[in-house]
Amino acid sequence: MEIDGCPVAADVPRIAALGGYGHFTAMQVRDGRTRGLALHLRRLDDATRELFGVPLAGDLVRDRVRHALGADVRDASVRVYVYHGPDGALSTVVTVRPPAPAPPAPQGLHAVPYQRPVAHLKHLGGFAQEYYRRQARRKGFDEALLTGAGGVVAEGAITNVGFVDGSTVVWPDAPALAGITMQLLAQRVPARRATVRLRDLPSFDGIFVTNSHGVAAVDRVDDLAAPVPDRAMAALTEAYASVPWDPI
Repeated sequence: MEIDGCPVAADVPRIAALGGYGHFTAMQVRDGRTRGLALHLRRLDDATRELFGVPLAGDLVRDRVRHALGADVRDASVRVYVYHGPDGALSTVVTVRPPAPAPPAPQGLHAVPYQRPVAHLKHLGGFAQEYYRRQARRKGFDEALLTGAGGVVAEGAITNVGFVDGSTVVWPDAPALAGITMQLLAQRVPARRATVRLRDLPSFDGIFVTNSHGVAAVDRVDDLAAPVPDRAMAALTEAYASVPWDPI
């Protein structure tokens, strides 16, 4: 972990002073590259402008990520956090962890009555979504499915959820984060937005989830067995695999 290009150990008090008001993006890096870099940089800049009223230069973010990776680390899970420090200046924190494997598939989802506040931002303070995700795992599921009033489906705790309707992907029309993988797929496969309720799930040809780890089929939502459409999933996987890797 580095803050403003310096190892955390060198400035622990400042880390503590940053508090919990901020936002971040998460990416998988392979050979010093990541998918959808422009989308990551736009996400960080847009959220910084909304939360703090100032821009965040993409070149600065790239420099901080390269510095944190160093000369030896080529593959990693990287997160970039943005805070507004007590001195009024922006601070970026970059964390570097081992690369994440492809998500397990198929997955089981457990529906919970919760939607993230200010859902369009990848913000800090996700206690409730982590609480529900852990509860889902204790019950034998892989992920929590966040829903609103009337069983309206929004997103997963740490994923976007999509539905296969013939040759088209349906993304829920509900408050949710526009995930980078979701955006990249939306550029490459026919898609539309629609309100989806839990009672609608049996009408779809398949369900899947996406995040920075990749794309995974879903074979159950609570007690509902969901079909896994092999051809559609292969098409989604191929579409994601076709996304170029951008040098950081």
